[in-house]
Amino acid sequence: MRPSIPSVILSRRAKIVLSVVAIIVVLLILLVKFAGVYVNFLWYSQLGHRNVYSTVLWTRVALFFIFGVLMVLIICGNMLLAYRLRPPFRPMSPEQQNLQHYVAMVEPRRKLLLAVVGVLILLSEGASAQGDWQTWLLWLNGGSFGMKDPQFHRDISFYAFDYNAYRAMLSFGFTAIIVSLLISIGIHYLAGAIRLQTPGPKVTLSARRHLTVLVFVFMALKAVAYWLDRYGLVFSQRSKFTGANYTDVHSALPAKTILFWIAVVLAIGVLASLWLRSALLPGIGFVVLLVLSILIGGIYPAIVQHLTVNPNASDKERPYIEKNILATRQAYGIVTDNGKNGGSVDYVTYQANTSPQPSAITVTNTTVDNIRILDPNVISPTVSNSQKIGLPYAFSSKLDVDRYSIPDATGKSVQHDYVVAVREQATGSNLSGSQDNWINQHTVYTHGYGFVAAQADQDVTNGADYTESDIPPVGPLDNTQPDVYYGQLMNDYSIVGAKGAHREFDANNGAKVTYTGKGGVSLSNPFTKLAFALKYKETNFILNDAVSAPGAKIIFNRNPKTMLQRVAPFLTVDGDPYPIVDSKTHHIVWMLDGYTTMANFPYSERQSLSDLTGTTLRQDQSDTQINYIRNSVKATVDAYDGTIKLYDWDTKDPVLNAWKKIFPGLVKPEKDMPAQIKAHVRYPQDLFDVQRALLAQYHISNPVDSYNAAGKWAVPVDPFSPGAGDQPSYYVLASPPGSSSNTPQFQLTTPMLVNSGNNLAAYISANSDPSSPDYGKLTVLQVPGKSNYNGPGQVANDLKSEATISKDITQLDAGQSTVLHGNLLTLPVGNAFLYVEPLYVESTGSSSAFPTLQRVLVRYGDKIGYSDTLDKALGEIRSGAVAGSSLSTLGSTSTGTGTGTPTAAPTSSAPPVSSSSTAPTSSPTTPTTGGPTSVNTLLSQLATANQQLNSAYDSHDPTRIAQAQANELKIVQQLLKARTPTK
Repeated sequence: MRPSIPSVILSRRAKIVLSVVAIIVVLLILLVKFAGVYVNFLWYSQLGHRNVYSTVLWTRVALFFIFGVLMVLIICGNMLLAYRLRPPFRPMSPEQQNLQHYVAMVEPRRKLLLAVVGVLILLSEGASAQGDWQTWLLWLNGGSFGMKDPQFHRDISFYAFDYNAYRAMLSFGFTAIIVSLLISIGIHYLAGAIRLQTPGPKVTLSARRHLTVLVFVFMALKAVAYWLDRYGLVFSQRSKFTGANYTDVHSALPAKTILFWIAVVLAIGVLASLWLRSALLPGIGFVVLLVLSILIGGIYPAIVQHLTVNPNASDKERPYIEKNILATRQAYGIVTDNGKNGGSVDYVTYQANTSPQPSAITVTNTTVDNIRILDPNVISPTVSNSQKIGLPYAFSSKLDVDRYSIPDATGKSVQHDYVVAVREQATGSNLSGSQDNWINQHTVYTHGYGFVAAQADQDVTNGADYTESDIPPVGPLDNTQPDVYYGQLMNDYSIVGAKGAHREFDANNGAKVTYTGKGGVSLSNPFTKLAFALKYKETNFILNDAVSAPGAKIIFNRNPKTMLQRVAPFLTVDGDPYPIVDSKTHHIVWMLDGYTTMANFPYSERQSLSDLTGTTLRQDQSDTQINYIRNSVKATVDAYDGTIKLYDWDTKDPVLNAWKKIFPGLVKPEKDMPAQIKAHVRYPQDLFDVQRALLAQYHISNPVDSYNAAGKWAVPVDPFSPGAGDQPSYYVLASPPGSSSNTPQFQLTTPMLVNSGNNLAAYISANSDPSSPDYGKLTVLQVPGKSNYNGPGQVANDLKSEATISKDITQLDAGQSTVLHGNLLTLPVGNAFLYVEPLYVESTGSSSAFPTLQRVLVRYGDKIGYSDTLDKALGEIRSGAVAGSSLSTLGSTSTGTGTGTPTAAPTSSAPPVSSSSTAPTSSPTTPTTGGPTSVNTLLSQLATANQQLNSAYDSHDPTRIAQAQANELKIVQQLLKARTPTK
């Protein structure tokens, strides 16, 4: 006999203590969860988007209980039924005697066990179902696409909105039936209704009927699944392309139909077995369906693919490739007649000359006149060193490019592109020692201050004036509200608005200010403070005086990208928000692009969003599979008060129209966008990168050529980071590509290469002028295949290999300095392509070093220019001079390194942030000027100057920092001059 299992008996006091502890733990968990819900509710409410949160919250709650309770009823109902169908008499066979011990343990606790199982099922299924809230809302609100798939001729909305919902229903049904079947078999076995070792019938009649009904439901669901699988063939990945191919249509599709009817017949047969004595039919039916699904659904299509399709693939797949090409172009917005903002494509043959006439390189050419020499991805440290102006501030590591029309010296409004940035709060990285405490981080240093703009064709790294800069703001953009409470670097919360002694530090002369904007959540309610204390696990929300001061508010969730993702959770947000100055409100405003995406567009090519948009500079998107994308929303976030506004930028997008039904009033019509905001709309970079990646294959119209990759293009790898990723696309202000117009147009551009080669195949440009009827049009300049025109990689290699340039780079990239290659721009000029690369030098001896522009490299056809300014480098091409012949003393570099006329407003000296400035303890080392100075002497002086610069940074004295920076720059320039070969 099996020994009895010892039981643990708890005293009454122990049971009470354990119960109290369990209740307290549950209450604490619920309290933290409730605090999170309450805080989110407050955040959405203060932004005026409470309806978004309530819609999503109640939808998820409803799905949680609908599917959770339904699953509980199905499974627990079958458990109860199996228990009630237990036989009244169980023969005490050896098998039953072994089970009797477990029955004895379960029987007294069956209600508790049923309750525990029910709760676990509710929690697991409810949690799973509520995560699909977008699927169900789209199913209920989706409208027609107005186009049909080429295989089954159903509206695209069936695949976009209905297909996923039907799949979710099937998944729920299969889970419920399979779990119910398994648990019911277990209960029947324990109860003796299934006796495997007892003579006579192995299953009682009631248990057999119960299990037969469950098998019947399973077979019926399987029949529905086979029918639905037919439509899923339009997403097949069996071939090189997405969509149903020859094998799918001629073997898999008939196989799914046959299996559907077999499943229906078997389901009827299983149901009929309720009136038969045999219990084998349900099992036989299940096995037959399994075998046939393998034979018909798996082996037969594989045979057809191997014997029929593979030997004649290009011919057999031709009609299906045509469907894939058409669908992919429609879904990604790269068809010629796709209308506004869809990415319509114009193909233009561009007879690029490898030996063009240099006469085209003239300042009267708009493209040449606006060449950008500032690389926004390199000069952030330079801008930070000259414009950070204070302890708690920083700039993004990658700056942005925008355009403004600003009056020049004659009063004429002239458009230029600008490298722009916001001076943001960055207390976490800039405070140290005793300064790094909760009070400073969250109540004193609460916001950034000001906007910086540098004309992109002027060299601010060597003395050219910023157009907009300094504290207080100086410049023509009229940024009279420079306080920045919402920004890309602001990922922590701040306590603002407190009056009295708890006002906030402001960069303008170190004054104390009180936030008066409408952003933030009031902390006047004790329950609100408690909720935030629980959310952030911070007792200062209860104890700190600033939190309790009159008017105190908390600003949190203030990264513009995160804010838009929360307010419009159905959007994929572009990875590059950019700042503008609103000329009407004089606030800084963040501009963002939102995309509607899906992966259920029939026959359209599925790709990973991260793979399509990833470059050496950006890896912002998730690894989500998509085969449809629209830039359907433009959004703004006010940097002062956090106001979020969304504008409908694609009224024809059925996906956005469905979400507008779900969240009425969230997205405003495009006509409501203020003109001064609309002027700064640009074609989004992530969408452009997706489209250029698809155009590499889908510019080919011939299906056979497409299948064989004949004429395929490739996105160029970054020539200065080989192996690290693709070359980014670049914003430029230039003449419209393929046009004789000389009116500047803001564009987003990229070259394209011949597949598996280095020669230039095409040049793609997106019109980024929102006032133009052609906004969003993609112009593709196609280079004839026989031209063998050098691509960016070849050009970069040729530039680095030129004797003078190579020697110079080797010398500059040694010792205590390093060379930084700026963006290599590809620009169509005349009947050729002009390549321009700025070359920066940065000291390696200090963490506070910053790049300065020291050389500009250009190539036009077979001619190379190389000098210390763009004008001189282009002059070498025009004159046919040897590269580097125009190099002069770098110390005399003018601010006008571009070819256009500078329009920047003069900057003024920034006031010190602290009221107590520390005077320099020693005068900066002055380089010898009485005669030629040796390189070793200059290197020694550079090391000393760098130490003095570090000391100046520690003093936080702007005047001393500026003197030390100028001194170090002067030594670097003399060092470069000493290393420059004599011509």
